[in-house]
Amino acid sequence: MALPPWLQNEGAWIAIGVSLVFVIAAVVMHRVVVNVLKDPAGAPPSGTTPLEEPRSHE
Repeated sequence: MALPPWLQNEGAWIAIGVSLVFVIAAVVMHRVVVNVLKDPAGAPPSGTTPLEEPRSHE
């Protein structure tokens, strides 16, 4: 099976690889942004403990 002439160039494969990296980065960034926006406002990040409430000196 012979490759088309435009795929026989080394630069074409570099361009395809760089494009693929950008697409993967975009998918990962999209997932992160969606997860951040789905979290309720003001909720502490998971895995952290809330700060203790200040004690009154009565």
